Amino acid sequence: MNDYTKYLASRVTAGGLSRREFLGRAMAAGLTLAVADKLFTESAEAAEPKRGGHLKLGLEGGAATDSKDPAKFLSQFMFCVGRCWGDMLVESDPLTGAAVPALAESWEPSKDAATWTFKIRKGVKFHNGKELTIDDVVATLKRHTDKKSESGALGVLGSIKDIKADGGNLVLTLSEGNADMPLLLTDYHLVIQPNGGVDDPLASIGTGPYKLTSFEPGVRATFEKNKDDWRTDRGYVDSIEIIGMNDATARIAALSSGQVHYINRVDPKTVNLLKRAPNVEILSTAGRGHYVFIMHCDKAPFDNNDLRLALKYAMDRETMVQKILGGYGKVGNDFPINSTYALFPEGIEQRAYDPDKAAFHYKKSGHSGSVLLRTSEVAFPGAVDAAVLYQESCKKAGIEIEVKREPGDGYWTNVWNVQPFSTSYWGGRPTQDQMYSTAYLSTADWNDTRFKRPDFDKLLLQARSELDEAKRKDMYRTMAMMVRDEGGVILPMFNDFVNASTKQVKGYVHDIGNDMSNGYVATRVWLEA
Repeated sequence: MNDYTKYLASRVTAGGLSRREFLGRAMAAGLTLAVADKLFTESAEAAEPKRGGHLKLGLEGGAATDSKDPAKFLSQFMFCVGRCWGDMLVESDPLTGAAVPALAESWEPSKDAATWTFKIRKGVKFHNGKELTIDDVVATLKRHTDKKSESGALGVLGSIKDIKADGGNLVLTLSEGNADMPLLLTDYHLVIQPNGGVDDPLASIGTGPYKLTSFEPGVRATFEKNKDDWRTDRGYVDSIEIIGMNDATARIAALSSGQVHYINRVDPKTVNLLKRAPNVEILSTAGRGHYVFIMHCDKAPFDNNDLRLALKYAMDRETMVQKILGGYGKVGNDFPINSTYALFPEGIEQRAYDPDKAAFHYKKSGHSGSVLLRTSEVAFPGAVDAAVLYQESCKKAGIEIEVKREPGDGYWTNVWNVQPFSTSYWGGRPTQDQMYSTAYLSTADWNDTRFKRPDFDKLLLQARSELDEAKRKDMYRTMAMMVRDEGGVILPMFNDFVNASTKQVKGYVHDIGNDMSNGYVATRVWLEA
């Protein structure tokens, strides 16, 4: 039994898959009907997850500037908060990344994939008792496509030209075909709210397994069980407390002493220390997340591509993976896609640390003096150490890097996407199109490198509507080369998501979609005495 069928079996045990659904997926994964049927029976007879208890999470990423508006979710903290109280139309399968039904129970594209019809689930109630309607769905998507909303999903939804209801169905008309449309709706900003959140985007009223009971930005969020939840395969604990813990030492101490059940952002350098604690389990998941050094292509001195190339060649990627990630990750190649994505562009030469090439491009750029790099421990685990390590590798190329350590509180509003050279991270996205649309499309709000090229934008739109996979793969390769050789991202490493829990936590799902079980950790696990 492979990892995928183990996951399916756990879903059956949790009551989340019918026999028909399980047999279909298991046989598609290579099991015979007889083996699949036996596995379903055994899983169905297994002990049910325990219900009840108070789950406490200590998470990095909270800030005093955090907003309860899903459109403005920025940090890991709010990512997890939103998953507790809200649902999207579509979710992604934890092991394959494929689109699976949520509030939309099915969907159908037109032949050119330019019109999509989603059947909206009936009988679902919001936390305020109001029944979910197609009008709520339409209003939600319209709000997130409005530039005034400043939604982090704006770039993802940019190709939608019409959103309307057709009976109980949602109909999306696109400016061009998009075979990935269902996966785009998994974006964590797109929480379905009553009347789309237009009346009160901060109300935190959704259809999720928990109701928000209190919220202190950057400090704490508490939840109680939603007794009217429309799903039975989640929401096992009675209540949840998410505590902001931006200090890595404090998180480790809180977990080791049993003050919290789960922490995120475990620095790989501390893994061996944590393993010594008898009640701690390390939870490491490979995925699409990546740590980056971002330069604004439209601001001096980073508007000079020779300087950008010099800074890329001055990055010692192998050393970064070993010393910063402790081996929990893989080397990056200055574009945001790895082999977990469908249609991954193979055959692109790996950029290696080359002080001579760095020195050549640095001299050609004509720049002199130091280059200011801003960083903070909240940027990613070990970010300050990574900046210092990079400073050292740049010295061998004759490049002087000035490292400025910024406070964690406010980093995501005052430094990231504001200052011209800083450290950051991305959790990845379900598709190549979504990753590029969110962070590299010229008009994207989160284009944090200010990479703005009409030819790239045009190719992105062409690839989005191309149904021939071979042609589409070739387009993605061209786009990757553009970002790699002319963009403002230095991407030294794809990180594993390294988190930890007490052994009392059961049912953790390793999800390639994003960190913390794709943000669903609090809704998927249960507690055993």
